[in-house]
Amino acid sequence: MIDASVLTFNGPLEAGIRAVAVLGCIYPESFDIQRLTAYDYLLIRTSILGGPEDLHPNTPIQTPATAVRRKVVQDALHLMMTRDLVERVIRNDGISYCAGDSAMFFLESLTTPYISAMKKRAKWLTSTLSTYSDDDFNSLMQNFFDQWVIEFHDVEIERGDA
Repeated sequence: MIDASVLTFNGPLEAGIRAVAVLGCIYPESFDIQRLTAYDYLLIRTSILGGPEDLHPNTPIQTPATAVRRKVVQDALHLMMTRDLVERVIRNDGISYCAGDSAMFFLESLTTPYISAMKKRAKWLTSTLSTYSDDDFNSLMQNFFDQWVIEFHDVEIERGDA
């Protein structure tokens, strides 16, 4: 049986709301799927960038499982596009996504403490990373990836799997 809380926490609806929050903060700019997948993780783990307290509680392994996250974010974007909350932008350098016509109204209508905290973190995150070029951002993410590989290896050693 599938645990509904896992789907809610990691499913397309929640990831879609996070994507709309991020895209709303950078409107009229757009991000590609790679950047949105990274932002989906960083929005939850803002403390690794020296920012606000993490939106979600810590887990034993912080690795974002990017292959899984990318699929969830992709599904989330498709869901949000069906509601005019996200628009696909086709450019010479590839496909990216921007906030749709209904995004701002949608975000303003969400006022729970969790959503308010998420929106504040989305503003902080997009502001903090706005000066990063693609190369700088990729370098930042590579540094995190290197740390995650070491973290995962350490867990394997502790379990005796290495």
